[in-house]
Amino acid sequence: MIPGLLQTEGYARAMLGVGGELTAEEVETRVVARLARQSLLTAKPRPHLVAVLEEHTLRRQLGDRAIMREQLQHLLAVGTEPNVQVRVVPADAPWHVGLNGPFILARLGNGAKLAHLDNQLRGQTVDGPNDIAALERRWETVTGEALPRRQSARLIEEVAKTWT
Repeated sequence: MIPGLLQTEGYARAMLGVGGELTAEEVETRVVARLARQSLLTAKPRPHLVAVLEEHTLRRQLGDRAIMREQLQHLLAVGTEPNVQVRVVPADAPWHVGLNGPFILARLGNGAKLAHLDNQLRGQTVDGPNDIAALERRWETVTGEALPRRQSARLIEEVAKTWT
C-alpha cells in the first residue's frame, strides 16, 4: 500500500474501509488522524522521507479509478518536495527482502534510531542496535532495487495515465 504519510483522503478512506472490519465512524476517525500526521512533512525542521513502493502498488486498484489517479498525482506532487523522495521498485525486479513486510526506519533529532514494523494486527517499534542494523541492511537491498527519483516519477506519471 501507499504509506500513510503519502495517502490522499480518498485512498486512505478506501484502504481503511476494505473488509468492513471498521465502522464508518472508525474509518473517519482514522482518516482524519492519518491526514493530520501528514503535517509532519512540512514541520520545521522538515524531516527527510524516502518512501519505496512496489510498482504493483501503483497498478492495484483501491477504490475507483479517480481515487487511484488522484493518489498517483499526489505522489508526483509530494515527490517534488526537497525533503521527500518517492522511489519505485519496478515490477520486473527480482524478489527482495522488502517483500517480507513493510518497515520504517527513523533517526530522531537526538540521533537515536528506531524502526517500526507492521503486520496484520498491530505495529511493533524496535530500537535494539542489532535489529536496527539488520533492517538497515535490508533497506540498502530494497533501495538498491528501486529506480532513482526521476525515473520513479516518470513511471508513476506513466501509470497515472492508465487510471484516466
